Amino acid sequence: MNSPLPVSRREFLITSAAALATAPLAFAAAPAPEPIIDIHQHTNYGGKRDTAWRQIFPARTHDDLRAHQRGMGVTTTILLPSGRETLRDSTHQGRSNGLEGTCTSNDDCLQLARKYPGEFVFGANEVSDLDDAPAVVEKYLKLGAVIIGEQKFGVECDSAAMQKLYKLAEAYRVPILMHWQVGSYNYGFERFHTMLSKYPKVNFIGHAQTWWANINKTNKDNPKGLYPTGPVTAGGLTDRYLGDYPNMFADLSAGSGESAFKRDPEHARGFFARHQDKLLFGSDCTDTTGDTAVCSGARQIAQIRAFSPNKAVERKVLYGNAKKLFRL
Repeated sequence: MNSPLPVSRREFLITSAAALATAPLAFAAAPAPEPIIDIHQHTNYGGKRDTAWRQIFPARTHDDLRAHQRGMGVTTTILLPSGRETLRDSTHQGRSNGLEGTCTSNDDCLQLARKYPGEFVFGANEVSDLDDAPAVVEKYLKLGAVIIGEQKFGVECDSAAMQKLYKLAEAYRVPILMHWQVGSYNYGFERFHTMLSKYPKVNFIGHAQTWWANINKTNKDNPKGLYPTGPVTAGGLTDRYLGDYPNMFADLSAGSGESAFKRDPEHARGFFARHQDKLLFGSDCTDTTGDTAVCSGARQIAQIRAFSPNKAVERKVLYGNAKKLFRL
């Protein structure tokens, strides 16, 4: 028998590479992060202005916002404009821009969404009772806005001005997000059921202090009840709106949303189970880190994971419900 000829190093590498190319992989690629949709963020958020609309300290930049959202693990963010910057005199208290003078305009949200498609989508908004509000909102709906809001102005929820926007939401098949804060923004929370019945094809999203205070059946709808603490008795007005009306949804964002569940974890678990198809994750936070130490949005993600009765519900709240509602 002849002895085998020695194999050169080059021949060995070629042979080994060919064998590896045809062999099945011994390991799978790392799974992609689970997607999260954040339905409530603002551009240039967090800065302050004086009464002359001079910026007295800077807001969060677009780069900061992108880093913040990635820090939370968010894959798609809905940008909510405030409408034009307006101040009203003493006879129109509460009707001014509700974002404390931060500049988060329709055009700014549109341009950022166009710059980073898939990462951001945008909404349309305007001060509700301005004569041209419907025209301004419709302009951006035609450009692709997926929501009207955040509506945060001192108007009656069933006013003629607001109903013009509800009709636009119906015509363009987009939700409308409302900031409920008794004494300041969107008056008449106890009457809102009339609008839910009148516009059954419009999907309304509730948000903010009065909305979340009223998960409790015994809550008093007054300014002192904006951030209540302690145990919750199920059956409050918010609970009933979500349970009784198919077109009512809830935005979990901000300190009001975080505290609503932190105050009574046992109630939170029941609430998540009961309204699992109606709950939408939003952050609405101003920091730049996306870290749970300072970011209410990151803490709310942790609460959603803790209070969801199972993984399927968690995925609905963090992703599935918003994907369906906004047709993303």
